Amino acid sequence: MEARRIGISLGNIGALHDGLGEFSLQIGQRVAAAAPAWREQFNIGFDFHLRDKLAGLFGPGVGYLAVNRWQRLRHVQPQPYALWHSLHQLNKNKPPVGTGVRVVTVHDLNYLVGRNAYSTWRHDRRTRALMRRTDVVVAISQHTAGDVRRHLGWTGPLDVIYNGARSFVAAPRAPLPGWAADDKRPFLYHLSRMSPSKNPQAIIDLARAWPEMTFVLCGPPSDDAKKLRATVQLPNLQFHLGISDAQKAWAYAQCTGFLFPSLTEGFGLPPIEAMHFGKPVFLARRSCLPEIGGSAADYFDDFDAASMRRVVEQGLARQREPGRAQAIRDHAAQFDWDRAASSYLGLYRRLLGLAPG
Repeated sequence: MEARRIGISLGNIGALHDGLGEFSLQIGQRVAAAAPAWREQFNIGFDFHLRDKLAGLFGPGVGYLAVNRWQRLRHVQPQPYALWHSLHQLNKNKPPVGTGVRVVTVHDLNYLVGRNAYSTWRHDRRTRALMRRTDVVVAISQHTAGDVRRHLGWTGPLDVIYNGARSFVAAPRAPLPGWAADDKRPFLYHLSRMSPSKNPQAIIDLARAWPEMTFVLCGPPSDDAKKLRATVQLPNLQFHLGISDAQKAWAYAQCTGFLFPSLTEGFGLPPIEAMHFGKPVFLARRSCLPEIGGSAADYFDDFDAASMRRVVEQGLARQREPGRAQAIRDHAAQFDWDRAASSYLGLYRRLLGLAPG
């Protein structure tokens, strides 16, 4: 009997260095690892729908379907799919005609904040169209789930599956440019693409008001990040763009604390990555961040530089309390990619009426 198929769509993701790319890579690798057992037990195969340059990303045990522009209008495949899972809400490609169950993971509705009226309307129109061709929604936080219900009026099935966050604790480490491997200089670290929604300006203002502390801002070489690096010149502020995983691990291990005053997040991976090292983490009390950071983080209620400095200094003092670093590590450990992937596979089994794993 011909195997049934499950399609996993990355859409037009072309790089894996941002949050959506990390999510797709981590879930995809674990689904692909489960594929042989699913074929043997359920006669179900997995196909990954992605750009040509990523074909083969998840190994030879799964199939690959190429993304093309016409799939935004009508998507036809030679055989029907029992289930089609779009890994993010920015995927403009439709599920194939005849798909049985259509699942979408919604990471955030950040378009509702900080955009002009036309941009907000355009994104909202596209997201609502996506919802009309969706049967089941997965949100990556309760905050995002609330946005889906409240702003999109979604009344259908909705599951919350938290993301994992990689631990770089055991990873190779390489110092950032200008730093020695065992450098003991204190610094506060930030990692993001540095778009306005990530609120890097608050960190820059804090650096200006706190000249005796060093601030290190890292991330991919986005246009926003390159513009900041070119226009902001402070003796205690460093930009390092396009860093390697080894440099990221070094920065997490060596930093005095991690700053993440983001205004809009669906989850927020870097704070949890920093927590794996037991580091004090400082978050904006916005969107999902209090849900994800819990009592293991400290929070900025506003972005006045003097207020932010007080929060950081109080958090650094609290870090000296016995057991504090371990409590932070324990909090981070609950966000696990194996657990997240297992939850997605459990969802597939439930939606297809298969025996529980």
